[in-house]
Amino acid sequence: MVKISVPWLGFMLLWWSCTAMGDYVKYKDPNQPVAVRVEDLLSRMTLEEKIGQMVQIDRTVATADIMRNYYIGSVLSGGGSAPLPQATATDWVNMVNGFQKGSLSTRLGIPMIYGIDAVHGHNNVVNATIFPHNVGLGATRHVKDPELLMRIGAATAIEVRATGITYAFAPCIAVCRDPRWGRCYESYSEDPKVVQQMTDIIIGLQGEIPNSSRKGVPYVGGKDKVVACAKHFVGDGGTTKGVNENNTLIDMHGLLTIHMPAYYDAIIKGVSTVMVSYSSWNGEKMHANRNLITGFLKDNLKFKAAIALLISLKIDGNFLSRDVTCPCDWEGIDRITSPPHSNYTHSVEASILAGIDMVMIPTKYNEFINDLTYLVKNKFIPMDRINDAVERILLVKFTTGLFENPLADLSLVDEVGNQAHRNLAREAVRKSLVLLKNGKNVVDPLLPLPKNAPKILVAGSHAHNLGYQCGGWTITWQGFSGNTQTSGTTILNAINSTVDRGTEIVFLENPEREFVRSSNFAYAIVVVGEHPYTESAGDSPTLTIVDPGPSVITNVCGAVKCVVVVISGRPVVMEPYINSIDALVAAWLPGTEGQGVTDVLFGDYGFSGKLSRTWFKSIDQLPMNVEDSHYDPLFPFGFGLTTTSLVAR
Repeated sequence: MVKISVPWLGFMLLWWSCTAMGDYVKYKDPNQPVAVRVEDLLSRMTLEEKIGQMVQIDRTVATADIMRNYYIGSVLSGGGSAPLPQATATDWVNMVNGFQKGSLSTRLGIPMIYGIDAVHGHNNVVNATIFPHNVGLGATRHVKDPELLMRIGAATAIEVRATGITYAFAPCIAVCRDPRWGRCYESYSEDPKVVQQMTDIIIGLQGEIPNSSRKGVPYVGGKDKVVACAKHFVGDGGTTKGVNENNTLIDMHGLLTIHMPAYYDAIIKGVSTVMVSYSSWNGEKMHANRNLITGFLKDNLKFKAAIALLISLKIDGNFLSRDVTCPCDWEGIDRITSPPHSNYTHSVEASILAGIDMVMIPTKYNEFINDLTYLVKNKFIPMDRINDAVERILLVKFTTGLFENPLADLSLVDEVGNQAHRNLAREAVRKSLVLLKNGKNVVDPLLPLPKNAPKILVAGSHAHNLGYQCGGWTITWQGFSGNTQTSGTTILNAINSTVDRGTEIVFLENPEREFVRSSNFAYAIVVVGEHPYTESAGDSPTLTIVDPGPSVITNVCGAVKCVVVVISGRPVVMEPYINSIDALVAAWLPGTEGQGVTDVLFGDYGFSGKLSRTWFKSIDQLPMNVEDSHYDPLFPFGFGLTTTSLVAR
């Protein structure tokens, strides 16, 4: 029998206890409060690891080694940036997991978060469901379906998660005050009240905050939800003459009453991040505006009564107070100086001190890391500011469940473009269409069209072009032309599947007037509009439909009864043609489900959409918004004729 002394046994027990405690890592324990986990992890991090968390790089420069060696906190796909041409959901999952494995192999194993512009569905991914752009969704506000936006957000979220991605740069809650702006279609309305209403999409994207939880706190409700991002803070829709990334001239009262209200609603609904705008406010670049980013967004907005004016969670001991995680936009800090990147160290200093937490670099990460390290070590930027930024980033990652489930699997890949989501998109299309004119007099309406006409004409460059129908931010950054880049139903194909089998359909993009006059058509459907564009490429001083659209309207509508369907991201010049047109429909940028257009053209459903934007008469009236003193529109804000479903009759 071996004798063991009590002192020796006590030493062994103490050694075992210390060893066991040493294996316990508080931030890895999902049973610990998020605040405790963030505080514990932050206390273990070096300056190098903290700065890495503040870096977001594009997938084109990311590798597993770079993620590991530089402790990169986030990766993104810029518009159209995909792992492969025609990449499948499985390809996306494999790419994202490859980067994630690099992050997990670091000393602390902090997962990265992958972001993408999923602004009207998962629009970078082939065969995903493409919903109407926001300008169309704003027209659905009068429909008796308060959950439409939530359902769209939920469908988008699950398609994004199906590709292994957890962060969607949506929604855009800009209030577009001038349709000459190239991003106006990303805005729900010129009216801040409508934009506030549309923030319900955040609940669909992230999940609804449980009744037992505090409102205004970041919340991501499971593996089928994503981190949302309210953008672009603030005033991006109010720039002079609608020039993208330009200057918004407005006093503080105007900023707070027009451009800020949707942020209040986004925050109370738990939005996890806010993206800062490229634009300036009264001459000061937003990426360097400490008064608005930190002073107003992070410090002044407090939880009061039923309004949660809060932004993201900041750790203060064991108490969670609300501050925002503020990522910047693509090379946003470079543009603080003119010309861009002319004094990058200054840009880094100004943006981080202003309150930017994560920087979309997206390629020159070494320069950013070196400059920020220099600025911190030489006390130009206090360590407290770095800790504040990293706390916010880690909070979002813990809230999203990334530490427990960092790697995606293939269980959701069949959700991408599934029929239920396409049916939802089709529903959104028909509810977003606005009927602006129906007949040359009230007693002789053209719509709904008969399905059993012997012979009809379909004309216009946009009738059979899925790329034009979807608009910008679709598959590529600037969109595409044609029908081969992704799957969907063009308006022509939808007409073919709707009319009677005995109806002869003639399709010509630009028919001659005499041909139309002599061909004995019962009626014509003309589909014209704008070509796809994104951001500054869409800035337009003229707002005209593209050629040969005007001549198609003139030739066709001058020879036969016609309905003109306008595919555009905003109101365009229509007054010169209005008298020759029998019926006029604003279809906006409807996305992949063209049958939503024919649903209402042929009376299976009635028109219900209402203008979320003022339709001007002439370009020299702009900017012109509802309640302006010079308000004299072609069609006023809120206008929209209705029809009754033939089925209901």
